[in-house]
Order: sequence, then C-alpha cells, then structure tokens
Amino acid sequence: MDVYQTAETIMENALVSYLSVVTPSGDVLTSPMLPLYSRERKRLYMTSSILFSKKIDYIRKNPRVGVLFSGSQYIKAPFYAAVHVKGDAKVYEEDLHNGWMWLVDLWRRKEPYIDAFLKQRVALPLFWERAVIEITPREILLWENGDVQREPWRWRA
Repeated sequence: MDVYQTAETIMENALVSYLSVVTPSGDVLTSPMLPLYSRERKRLYMTSSILFSKKIDYIRKNPRVGVLFSGSQYIKAPFYAAVHVKGDAKVYEEDLHNGWMWLVDLWRRKEPYIDAFLKQRVALPLFWERAVIEITPREILLWENGDVQREPWRWRA
C-alpha cells in the first residue's frame, strides 16, 4: 500500500478534519476545519477567519500540529481510512482580505455553494478576513477501514 497516496485521496475528499494545536500552557486545542489538500504542492491548507484566531496565535508559538481525518460520513472517497497527519504549520496573514483566494478552487470542489457566499463578502467582512494555515506533513498514520484497533500504516518524510 502506498500510504501517502492513500492519505492524499482521503485528504482531498474529506469535508471535515480536526486540527489540533498546542496552547502555551501545554493543553491541546482541537477545532473542526475544512481541509484543502494540494497534490501539486504536497501541502494541506486550511483558512481561519480572524474572528476565530486563537489557533493562529498558538501555531505561531508552536508550529507542530496534528490533523485527524475520521468518520466515513465526512469522507467522500471510493474507500475509507482514518488518517492522522503530524506536521509543521506556517501561517500566512500578510493579505487577510485576498491572500487566501488562490484556495477557492480547492474549496469549491468540496463546497460548490461557496460562490454564493463569496458574492456576499461585504455583508460579513470580518468572516472573510482569513489567514491561511499551510501544513507540511512530517508523518502520516493510516488505519484501513478506520480500524484503530489495528496497527496503523506509517509514512515519514
């Protein structure tokens, strides 16, 4: 099994993932996020509104993150696997208004109705002020059929 290619299929087709970051006190904060995976760049992306920016602050202080993909109902792929990505995150926030727009095509593939919301950007301006979180996978754990009772397949960078 090619763990990385299998994980890529899951990341591309997942509607929800769970981003975990470490707080300054050492606690783990987990947030549901829309994952946007680019095969071309071999990176996982998420956007975060500045209205919900605590995780951004925590990533700046500790860029090591975890992202869990689980729940077959949230993954629209020809097969199911639970995937945990351990990676290094970087935050891009130089242009909160438009710096994330290059991700719209990836977003649209998962949520085609995004275009209707984009037309209403002026109605919710702070929601659309978004930072980009870029995650470079360092290690991937993959459980076929989501069976976490078994030893996972592993991939390491």
